[in-house]
Amino acid sequence: MSDSPQRTILCLSSYEKGQEFLRTAKRQGWRVLLLTVEKLKDADWPRDHIDEVYLMSDLTNREHVFNAVSYLARSVDLQRIVALDEFDIEMAASLREHLRVPGMGETTSRYFRDKLAMRLRAAEKGIRVPEFCHVLNYSKLQDYMTRVPGPWVLKPRSSASAIGIRKVRQAEDLWPILNELGDQQSHYVLERFVPGAVYHVDSIISEKEVLFAAVNQYGAPPMQTAHDGGVFTTRLVPRKSKDEKALQKLNKELIKALGLVRGVTHAEFIKAESEDGKGSEFYFLEIAARVGGANIAETVEAATGLNLWGEWARIETATEDEPYKLPKPKDLYSGIIVSLAKQEWPDTSAYTEPEIVWRMNKHYHAGLIVAAPKHERVAELLDSYTQRFHDDFHAVMPLPDKPTA
Repeated sequence: MSDSPQRTILCLSSYEKGQEFLRTAKRQGWRVLLLTVEKLKDADWPRDHIDEVYLMSDLTNREHVFNAVSYLARSVDLQRIVALDEFDIEMAASLREHLRVPGMGETTSRYFRDKLAMRLRAAEKGIRVPEFCHVLNYSKLQDYMTRVPGPWVLKPRSSASAIGIRKVRQAEDLWPILNELGDQQSHYVLERFVPGAVYHVDSIISEKEVLFAAVNQYGAPPMQTAHDGGVFTTRLVPRKSKDEKALQKLNKELIKALGLVRGVTHAEFIKAESEDGKGSEFYFLEIAARVGGANIAETVEAATGLNLWGEWARIETATEDEPYKLPKPKDLYSGIIVSLAKQEWPDTSAYTEPEIVWRMNKHYHAGLIVAAPKHERVAELLDSYTQRFHDDFHAVMPLPDKPTA
């Protein structure tokens, strides 16, 4: 590290995550401050890598957060502000604008939080998206449902995962839902339901260039798993395969269109039958400027050796004198299987294959990550584990209306 004065990074997080980001930022020689919520006071933060922890009742009140951080800035020179959780991205962007701290501003942040904004921008740039309509003008909504056959999916514009998503099968089913939503209707988008295989691409971006991207395919689509129950799996797609090449190209086009300068992204695409019925094509579903959830970071690391949280921290703390350099990735394959469990502490010791590199340690959850030199071996293990997990552990609980810490 250089002998320049120590720089300070402020991390916002309404949920317990990003521990490796905090550790890496500290290892890079930065002073690390964490602003989180009071209910996470005793969470498992890496306190030996955090200089100060600040608590607020929540991080959603713009005036309160602005006042608190501005007061802090009277005595601390903040060089970076980073949101570790998706729900804090807009607040962090607003703080950067207010304090004139470098990084993603409010306009760009909307492309990575607002499902309407990201769809409009992607469509403007020629990227294929399922037909959609803002839930705003009733005449336009009626025209949309007349032109675009159902079923449709009603999605909150600024939620995450499958939370708050509803499937609408016919037009008459929509209006009671809108009456229930009341003044919140305009915060939703209606989209044609496109059945197909769902993929996610997790990227590292520095100075507008996608330096690394891992293409994975979910087992069952996340929306299906979240709403109907089931065992969650995802696995790395064979490198240089037709699908991998197509998604690498599409992902680069998308990130360029949305204007991200640096950071990490988690984008989702669906492979569906083409409109002429003569093949298949990819549709863009959504993207977030964050590390993917469901232990995707650990899964990517098992195959490549790259920890997305750590690389993100290295990008944020890079300087002109010490620019970011991507380490050379390994070329293994990996996959993860996770299920809600009926046991408080499920025992996975009966799973003994040498390819297992990680075991989940979480109340009422069972999970494993496997890694191997060949994609076929990972697929074989995940396929065999899926039924076993269902028999040994699987439990179902309703999807919450709001995210939980």
